[in-house]
Amino acid sequence: MITTRPNDIRRVVISDLHLSADEPALVQAFLALINDLIALPHLKELYILGDWFDAWVGDDNYLTLSNIEMRRHWLTPVIHQLSQLTLSGCQIKVMHGNRDFLIGQDFCDLFKGTLIPEPYLLTLGDQIIRMEHGDALCTDDKSYQRFRIIIRNPITQYLLLKRPLQKRLDLAQKIRTKSALDKSSKSMSIMDVNQAAVIKALKPVDCLLHGHTHRPAKHQVVIDAKNHVTKSRYVLGDWRLISPDTSYEQVEAVIAVTTAEINSLDQNQSAERESLQLVKFVVKT
Repeated sequence: MITTRPNDIRRVVISDLHLSADEPALVQAFLALINDLIALPHLKELYILGDWFDAWVGDDNYLTLSNIEMRRHWLTPVIHQLSQLTLSGCQIKVMHGNRDFLIGQDFCDLFKGTLIPEPYLLTLGDQIIRMEHGDALCTDDKSYQRFRIIIRNPITQYLLLKRPLQKRLDLAQKIRTKSALDKSSKSMSIMDVNQAAVIKALKPVDCLLHGHTHRPAKHQVVIDAKNHVTKSRYVLGDWRLISPDTSYEQVEAVIAVTTAEINSLDQNQSAERESLQLVKFVVKT
């Protein structure tokens, strides 16, 4: 289990799984997490903040499969387990990332999930949490931001989805190859978040939660130095395969959970607050 207090978990937030048929260990780790979540008695919501898949060229890549093909597809067990999680009373909310911005509501309907906008505001008591994938905060990477504006345009996406499936698959491969080249040629600072963009995102809310950068941590951001105002920025970790010299593979990820804290108001009343924290999820496959 992901905590010693399973009864207190209300929400779980993950990102950057980069699932694909080429990484079966990551798929098995995700299935293991879902099994854990089904066992949590008071879980309300699961949020997936983008890059759930390493690439997504359109819902039709899965929805147009024959019954036989669908039964054999690596995604089918994932959909089945997510459906079981929904039946247990947990809402599943999916956000686009830079790798899977073509996920549609039709795919989410398979497990009764909901596609949510970016950014997404979550209210926990008197706290407002801004959740996003995180790539829009990396404003120092000018070439990527220009590409992002074009590729996220609804007209561009409409035209992309009108292209033959194979051409979209070829395009996705080209984008993955370019992304790998960019990582090797661009400095780490350029591909990280821009401080001014973070402050702008944080000003109207209480804290910021995102993924994308693969640098999990909790940061205290100075919003107003004169008045000593700081706010928290939580960064989720990517799901990565650790290959120790053993007979098994191990997958690690840094995820976020909210846990309930019961505060007594008086002898007859109590109020439930939720606190946000980062935790490490580890599974052997």
